[in-house]
Amino acid sequence: MKKLGLVALLLLSAAPVMAAENPPSIPFDADTNFLKMPDDLFLGEVAGVAVNSRGNIFVFHRGTTDGPAYGARAAQLLEFGPNGNFIREIGKNLYAWSYAHTVRIDREDNIWVADKGSDMVIKFTPAGRPVMMLGRKPEASDEFAHPLEHPEPPLPAVDGLFRQVTDMTWDPQGNIYVSDGYINSRVAKFDKDGNWLMQWGDRGQYSGTTEPPTGRMFQPHTIASDAQGNIYVGDRANSRIQVFTGNGQFLRAIKINVTAPPGLKPVIGNVPSPNAVNKSQLPGAPWALCITPGPNPVLYSSDSYPGRIYKLTLDGKLLGQIGDLGRAPGKFAWIHEIACPSENNLLVGELLSWRVSKLTLRPTPQQRAESNKEFRAFQRQGAHAAPWRFCVRDLESPFPHQRGRTCLPIPSPFSPPKRQSARARASIPNNSRPGLAVALSARWAICSG
Repeated sequence: MKKLGLVALLLLSAAPVMAAENPPSIPFDADTNFLKMPDDLFLGEVAGVAVNSRGNIFVFHRGTTDGPAYGARAAQLLEFGPNGNFIREIGKNLYAWSYAHTVRIDREDNIWVADKGSDMVIKFTPAGRPVMMLGRKPEASDEFAHPLEHPEPPLPAVDGLFRQVTDMTWDPQGNIYVSDGYINSRVAKFDKDGNWLMQWGDRGQYSGTTEPPTGRMFQPHTIASDAQGNIYVGDRANSRIQVFTGNGQFLRAIKINVTAPPGLKPVIGNVPSPNAVNKSQLPGAPWALCITPGPNPVLYSSDSYPGRIYKLTLDGKLLGQIGDLGRAPGKFAWIHEIACPSENNLLVGELLSWRVSKLTLRPTPQQRAESNKEFRAFQRQGAHAAPWRFCVRDLESPFPHQRGRTCLPIPSPFSPPKRQSARARASIPNNSRPGLAVALSARWAICSG
């Protein structure tokens, strides 16, 4: 009986977490006009949006096309201040620019982009200088230079090279994880210096109603990581989120089991069939993932139809849904990336509306991160195993090494402070000039599941 119980437990742990169907909506306000563009500059499809520690906003879009009507270069990286004022263009005429896909900011405020057209991931310093290049753009001098083909079955992946790369993230040690992508179906791992370490994953797709094995992927489109270094892969065309350790060990799958309103028409295209092999257009299929920072993180995921954002705990509990499909302000037309600097403040980049929307969420108490069972369990434990720290970061310094945090432990047990205290700004004795941000952080083992 003990053996049977163990087997049952293992089977349950491998089963996908099915997020509850159609949760309550989270009220929100949307501002679609906060970015102040120069008079002669216009956004194209907004493929990527990110925010750094100073609140500056980075937009990676498919505007300023250069070349023929078909196959033209379409990638430009712009920076805006927290108030939406335009600051600069980064990487003008960069060799890697081809077809914008995503932009992310690491813990040191370095700027990273994934370019699907050139098959490259580029790291820029906060000053905007390219310092690391992963992958390689196909040589223009080749006799048969042309866009990548999509053979079936796909060709084996090659270490260090990408085929239509999609996104990147990092673990606490600085290792780099790249989702790759539209042709390859894997996660590629590099160390912090860009040295190749390993890969995991291969093509796997539905056969009728039979779901592909865990670890297999079909169009890994988006990737994120939590504070413990677990890697969340948006396996878009299989309509699931797969969670792995940093070494590729499968932990769990999350499926957002929701439905579209009856009769709802997509913004473009036909109503997707649930029997389609490629399930990227179905409700709940993860197009963009973002995990909030701080001691009580949540996961945000978006789909293209019915055009919503979903808020989940890291173990897959669905807390609420945000918005719906459409082109009007406050509606969404193919969200391609989400930036989530805090639980209730999001920035979303849309492909079909050529815009960035700034969202301010107003969740009910039951929809807040601290209301989930993991957070309550953490409070009951008194945080003995996860000491909190009071951290100060000099955001005004122009030097990255001076923007690191200085932390002091807070004795436990205690009642964790409210979320807004993590965003408070304060004056610190003997060093009380503007720009010192106060943050609270913790080793948060429970809420990651």
